[in-house]
Amino acid sequence: MNEVWDSITTAQPDPSWKVVVATAAIAFLLIAWRPAWRHTRQVVTIAHEGAHGLIALLAGRQLAGIRLHSDTSGVTVSRGKPTGFGMIAVLLAGYPGPALFGLGAAVVLGQGYAVALLWGLLVALLILLLQIRNLFGLWSVVAFGTIVFVVSWWGSAAVQSAFAYLLTWFLLLAAPRAVVELQSSRRGGAGRSSDADQLRRLTSVPALLWVGVFGLVTLACLALGVVWSGVLSS
Repeated sequence: MNEVWDSITTAQPDPSWKVVVATAAIAFLLIAWRPAWRHTRQVVTIAHEGAHGLIALLAGRQLAGIRLHSDTSGVTVSRGKPTGFGMIAVLLAGYPGPALFGLGAAVVLGQGYAVALLWGLLVALLILLLQIRNLFGLWSVVAFGTIVFVVSWWGSAAVQSAFAYLLTWFLLLAAPRAVVELQSSRRGGAGRSSDADQLRRLTSVPALLWVGVFGLVTLACLALGVVWSGVLSS
């Protein structure tokens, strides 16, 4: 445990530019290749619903539970005033959530704390697990957490760093695609209960503008993540 703590509190050397580029390429393939995306998108859903839950708590709402479904959709239920700033903030958090988590991870990686990032992620997943209210959601979080734990506990420093970069790239690159999928589903007549449409009903601002806000935030996080993670200097 002393060795683990030392690895968490000690900055690791920056990986080579080859590792950075390779992890970015792998993350892109996991997103762009549809057979892989059907499974890896669940990570985005975990981050999406986790963001809803986090903001619900910060806004003073009572978090009633989170459900993750096999079609990569999810539902976060919180109790409180159904209108007002708190509810708007909760709905706003979902689609930008994965990108903002990715940006935060990029900042941590830029400081060299890849191992601390992985263990911090494990703590976050453990807290999230306490709020899961269905079996598939339980399995999803446990499966993802197990992968992160195996790398964190048994992986070499090089493997841990590469995996941390892979996760960061994945969140930053996957968030814009999720927004594109949101608008595609809306254009096809589905998604009328989406975050954007619920925001329209609460604010009278067109849902398409909210989708645009989601897209701009995720793209801005991607651009900042590239800079803040130290990728350009690797």
